[in-house]
Amino acid sequence: MKNIPGFIRDAMNRTRSVTHTLLLALSLVAVANPLLAQQGKPRETTTLQNVQSLVARQAALVTEFEVNGLKVLVKRREGSLTVAAGLFIKGGSRNITAENAGIEALMLDAATEASESYPRVRMRDEQSRMGTVISSSANYDYSVLALRCTRPNFDRSWQMFTDVVLRPTFAKDNVAQVQERLVVSLRDDTDDPDTYLQRLQERVAYVRHPYLNRVEGTAESVSKLTAEDLRQYHRKVLETSKLLLVIVGDLDVDKVRTLVTSSFGKLPRGAYKSEPVPQLAFDKSSVEITPRNLKTNYVQGLFTAPAPNSPDIYPMRIASSLLRDRVFQEVRAKRNLSYAPDAFLRNQGANIGGIYVTAVDANQSVQLMLDEIARLQKEAVSNDDIQSVVAQYLTSYYIGQETNAAQAGELAQYELIGGGWKNSVDFIEKLNAVTPADIQRVSQKYMRNIRFVVLGDPKSIDTKIFTGQAGG
Repeated sequence: MKNIPGFIRDAMNRTRSVTHTLLLALSLVAVANPLLAQQGKPRETTTLQNVQSLVARQAALVTEFEVNGLKVLVKRREGSLTVAAGLFIKGGSRNITAENAGIEALMLDAATEASESYPRVRMRDEQSRMGTVISSSANYDYSVLALRCTRPNFDRSWQMFTDVVLRPTFAKDNVAQVQERLVVSLRDDTDDPDTYLQRLQERVAYVRHPYLNRVEGTAESVSKLTAEDLRQYHRKVLETSKLLLVIVGDLDVDKVRTLVTSSFGKLPRGAYKSEPVPQLAFDKSSVEITPRNLKTNYVQGLFTAPAPNSPDIYPMRIASSLLRDRVFQEVRAKRNLSYAPDAFLRNQGANIGGIYVTAVDANQSVQLMLDEIARLQKEAVSNDDIQSVVAQYLTSYYIGQETNAAQAGELAQYELIGGGWKNSVDFIEKLNAVTPADIQRVSQKYMRNIRFVVLGDPKSIDTKIFTGQAGG
């Protein structure tokens, strides 16, 4: 969860309205499932018309424009009582080195402490009074300074937000406090088995790749940074060619354009060019075991996956969902080998998917999971299976998109690494176009050469099982 922007994380964890969720689920199933097509019309034709209509309505809500090289996306949500905004910095791990890893994340975090017009105490008092939140987060591909506020308090909150963006103070005591908190958190990475497993997996998956430079940094790299380092870095990144601004709420677009021009219109453009992140390539299966005295073995295996802007991402999403359901059925439901076996697909510029399990009998669990991968590769799934997964996926997806903050994050993610923000609204049509042959093809292409990391008892692990996958 650390690599997900903070305001998206908060939105995803917020308590949902039961009535709204049920209505949303029913409407999405109606779009996704041909069995609910209108009577008297071909099912495929009606479904396509419903999907295209939904796509058109969603796209019409978004306006894009530029201010002095700064691209701005504004999504109008009429009647919404809140506003969410995010100023995104492009590049992520590619902006840093092993020596200064964590500097961008620390810079943004420290910036939210105080600005020239809003010293620390005043900043907190104002935010508390208005219910405004200014936060930051970073992942492998980009970072964000985020604003959430109520619509009546947007103008005042915007003043505070832009002052944080443009004129953070980076006072030594503020920086030291944030720095200490981050260093303590980073030093705890090996205490929790799941967190430690992710750190071990990164070293295996991202060898000689920019992602090896962790955006959060390490305890060692972050502890060496100074307030002056943050000031210099801030000046370096504050160029419009490196930035993207996304705003979602019930706001007049012309007013937003005026505010953005007034706030950011005089920033230097710079000459930043967005280049695709190098894709990962695993040439064979591998297993790395780290001894740890635990009650169960923690296991995660990664395979390369299509980038978010690849046409293969749509069948891969369905294939991953099918795999997740099947491994849960085989490992948990039928044999009770593990409480929470999982299969997953990330959203990264250099993308990965994988399988995860914690079990005493890791060998049997992994063998069952590899068998399910083999079944996806060799046996065609039914169209009914695909439609069921699409309906399930869309319901979960849109429940996670209820808030303005989540929608701002989604627009930014597609704009920065997903081939453009318009792909965030027409993906429904592309999911519905996936065929059984597509599922089989992407399973064969990507779910292979799996790199496993194990945290637990080396004597209990049969490495031949882990590396015995056909084609691995």
